[in-house]
Amino acid sequence: MQDEVNEDRSGDAEELLKRALLDAASAVSVSLRIDGLPVSEAVTVIFYARRDLGTLQTYLTPGSRGAGASVSPAELLRVPCDLDLADAADRGEAQRLYAEQARTLRDAVLGADVVLELWREALLELLGKVVIRTSVELPARSPLPRLMPTALVAPESGVVVTPVCNARTLAAGQPPVGIACIQQEVAHVYPLAEDPEGCVIDFMERSSRHARDLADQIAHQEASVERFLELSDAA
Repeated sequence: MQDEVNEDRSGDAEELLKRALLDAASAVSVSLRIDGLPVSEAVTVIFYARRDLGTLQTYLTPGSRGAGASVSPAELLRVPCDLDLADAADRGEAQRLYAEQARTLRDAVLGADVVLELWREALLELLGKVVIRTSVELPARSPLPRLMPTALVAPESGVVVTPVCNARTLAAGQPPVGIACIQQEVAHVYPLAEDPEGCVIDFMERSSRHARDLADQIAHQEASVERFLELSDAA
């Protein structure tokens, strides 16, 4: 199944120049729909290759996109887990490697979304209301690349939870995946297999320690300024 990824034609002068330098005819995209997810419901993986640039990249977009669907760049989340078919001896071997590696990514996404549902239950129990956000944009900076365009947001505490991964080719097997917990300047990545409730408690303790340390730092700085001003007044 092939889906064309259309670029937005309303870009600025730099984007227009970039388009003029690229051969759109050399781009090929192949999509893989993953439905029935407990939190995300559905996402679509897009493997996007450009012969003129020598790139083969992986993107995820929310929803189930069919053949011929139009996807804007703003809807694409770059995921650094790319296909590696270089060792294929022929077309048949390349098809086999593609199927294996696509399944590897699918399994990683399925596993992360199942765990995200457990985190949703833990957040509801400990922090109250939880909002599911399916978007490429994240209301906080992630400490690692995101695996999926899905996040859990606890509005009252400002805690954001999203699946993340380490960069590696899919030929190396399933990428290391974790759950990032973020609150303003505090972020921590927990292994996928850890107990979500215990992780939420641990993270809130980390956040509280950070707040106390920051308050102590500010108080120390203010005291230093006061002493300096006293020296200036005495002079």
